[in-house]
Amino acid sequence: MNLRELESFNAFMAHGSVTKAAQAMNISQPMVSRLLNSFEKSVGFQLFNRKRNQLSATREAHQFHGTVLRSLNAFREVETQARAIANDQLGAIRIAAQPIYVDTYLLDVVAKFKTAHPKVSVSITDTGLEGMLDMISNRQCDLGIGITLDLQDPDFLVTPLAQSRAVCLMPVDHRLARFETIDIDLLRGEDFVELSIGSPLRTKIDYIFQIAGWPRRIAVEARTIRTISRLVEQNVGISVSDPFAALLVDTDKVVARTLTPTIEWDVALFTASRELSAVEKSFLAFLRAELPSLRASGCIV
Repeated sequence: MNLRELESFNAFMAHGSVTKAAQAMNISQPMVSRLLNSFEKSVGFQLFNRKRNQLSATREAHQFHGTVLRSLNAFREVETQARAIANDQLGAIRIAAQPIYVDTYLLDVVAKFKTAHPKVSVSITDTGLEGMLDMISNRQCDLGIGITLDLQDPDFLVTPLAQSRAVCLMPVDHRLARFETIDIDLLRGEDFVELSIGSPLRTKIDYIFQIAGWPRRIAVEARTIRTISRLVEQNVGISVSDPFAALLVDTDKVVARTLTPTIEWDVALFTASRELSAVEKSFLAFLRAELPSLRASGCIV
């Protein structure tokens, strides 16, 4: 049996005659008759009663029609999904990203992507860089978004999206807030709110201060930049931070200032060593489309 035979049988059962089935399928009556005869032979039991060139369905035909209808619906679903995948409208994307990007950059990207691709399933996990790389290695996520500070790992494909430079977050009434650029030596004697030891950015900041030759006084350590931003708002201390932090703070309470010497890194897309699927390529296009607004806000250069 073939699909055309299934369709002819369904049309006959739905409309009750060969003539109406032919009209519904937009083919000739003899063609419908041949398809029905062939279908009956292939199923191996009687589907039709024949009397004076008229067909009527047997009880077995009515019983079998439900199965045929389910099969046709399943095939139509296959066709629908195939068209959707071909048009990047169906699929699933699992994303792992460092918390600062989940809290800021990814929010707008995912919202716009879902508007364009409503049937694509998206899952997001916020995790540190090491956790993100582990998830990619273990095939627990498809795409990772993070920073590239001192990263050397040939097992991943790294696609740079933009470059960021660390900023100094401080209360608006801080003594240094009047400066546009702040040299690191001006920060002597300040209380700092910093990322926890072990994060790539914290490691780089520690190195810069070691070169400067003086220890900084750390008031609080926290895992996420969101927490650090809130603490700066509460006047607990200042912070050398990711520029995306400026998107999280109340600008009536906190300002971000350029720091020298500069601490730079790439914001990048991390993937396993394979070609991206069509829907993943589409998501990457949305990631890139958001960059001009981030550049205008000063988060990237």
